[in-house]
Amino acid sequence: MLIKPKGTHDIYGLEAKKWNYVNGVIADLMSKYNYDYIRTPIFEASEVFHRGVGETTDIVTKETYDFVDRGDRNMTLRPEGTAGVVRSYIENKMYGDAVQPTKVYYNGTMYRYERPQSGRDRELTQFGVEVLGCDEAIIDAEVISIPVNLFKTLGLQEVKVNINTLGDKESRDNYRRALIDYFKPHINCLCEDCQERYQKNPLRILDCKVDADSEIIKNAPITIDYLNEESKKRFDEVKKYLTLLEVDYEVNTRLVRGLDYYNHTVFEIEAKVDGFGSNNVLAGGGRYNGLVDLLGGPPTPGIGFALGMGRLMMALDLEKIALPIDDGLDAYIMYVSQSEKEYAMSLAQDLRMNGYKVDMEYMGRSLKSQFKQADRLKSRHLIILNEEEMQNDVIKIKDNVTKEETLVGIDYILYYFEEKTSLEEVSDKDLEKYLEKEEE
Repeated sequence: MLIKPKGTHDIYGLEAKKWNYVNGVIADLMSKYNYDYIRTPIFEASEVFHRGVGETTDIVTKETYDFVDRGDRNMTLRPEGTAGVVRSYIENKMYGDAVQPTKVYYNGTMYRYERPQSGRDRELTQFGVEVLGCDEAIIDAEVISIPVNLFKTLGLQEVKVNINTLGDKESRDNYRRALIDYFKPHINCLCEDCQERYQKNPLRILDCKVDADSEIIKNAPITIDYLNEESKKRFDEVKKYLTLLEVDYEVNTRLVRGLDYYNHTVFEIEAKVDGFGSNNVLAGGGRYNGLVDLLGGPPTPGIGFALGMGRLMMALDLEKIALPIDDGLDAYIMYVSQSEKEYAMSLAQDLRMNGYKVDMEYMGRSLKSQFKQADRLKSRHLIILNEEEMQNDVIKIKDNVTKEETLVGIDYILYYFEEKTSLEEVSDKDLEKYLEKEEE
C-alpha cells in the first residue's frame, strides 16, 4: 500500500473545513489591515535561501531540501517565506511602486527536513506578513498586533508578546564582541553546534535548544546592555505604540530568534494552550533592515512574522475551541426516475449559481436511503421530485427543521429560497407566526 511521506499530513473532511475557515479569517483580517496577498514559487535558486536565511542557521545547515534540476541548477524547496518575498520585491522592483510601504502576506507550503514531532512537520504551512520600505517603530507595533488580533479573534486566551531588541548594526556588533569574550572560556562545555556557531554567529548560541538550561547560557550578556542611545530610543517607541494598541507584552532580554538577518525588534507571541507544555509560542518574527541589499536590492528596511498553521490548528483543538463552521446544505434534491434525475441536475445548477449550497442524489438509492443521506449532509431543505407533481408545474419542498412540506411552483423555487433565507434571520417565534399565517 502506498502511504504519505514521513512528516506530511492529509487534510480532509472536517479538518479541512476548519483550515478553510481559519484561512478565511486570515484573509479577512489582512484585508482590514490593507495587506496584499503574495504567492512566490515553492522552489527557488538555493542562493535565495542560503544567503537570505543565513548559512549559520539550522534551517540552511540541516533542514533544507536541496536538489539539482535537469538544467544542472541548484534549487531548494522553500523552508520559509521571507527570503522569497524579498527576492520578488527586488525582481519586480516593488520599491519603485507609488504606494509605499509594500505590505504583503502569504499563506503557503514550506519544506524542512527535520525530525517530525508534534507540531513540527517536514511539509508545513506558514502564514506570514512582510512590510518593506518603512523603518518606523509604528509599523513594528502594527505587524506585532496582527497575530495577536488573529489569535484573539479565533478564541485563544492569555495572548502575550515577548519582545526584545538586537539594536542597530553598531549595537549588534558590540553585543557580538561581548558574547565572543564571554563564551570563549566556556566554549568546550557547549554542544558541537554551539562550538561552530561561536565562530560564525555567536548570537545563535542563545537560541540553542540543547544548552538552553545551561547556567552558561543563562548568565550570558544581554542585548539591552549594549544598545546605543538611538537603538534604546527606538525600542522605547515600539513599546509605546504597543501600549497604545493595548497589546500585552513583556521584555525578554534572552530572546534573539534563530535567523541571521534580524536586527532591532525581535518578538514571539504565545497563548495559553493546555497540552503544549512550557512552549506556548505560536508566532515569531522581527526586523531585517539588511536583507534586501544582501539579496541584491537597494538598502530597504523590512519587518515581518510567520506562524505555523499546523501548530495553530493544534492549539485550537487542544483548547477545544468550536469554530463556527457552516457545513450544512441549503437543499438536497431527491428523485427516483430518469426524468426526475435529469431535472434534478438542472435545478441543482440553477440554485448553485444563485448562491445556494446544494447537493443531490447520484447513486440511484431508494428514497429512504436518500432521506438518510440528506440528514448526514445536514440539509436544511429537501427537494423531493415527483413526475406527477412536476407535470402540474409544482415541486415538493420539505423544511427539515420545522418538518413543514410545501408545494412550490417550478418557476418560483428561487423566490421560495430567497424568502426562506430572509426568514431564517428572524426569531423562532416570528417564524412560527409566519407559518401559521401561511396555513390560513
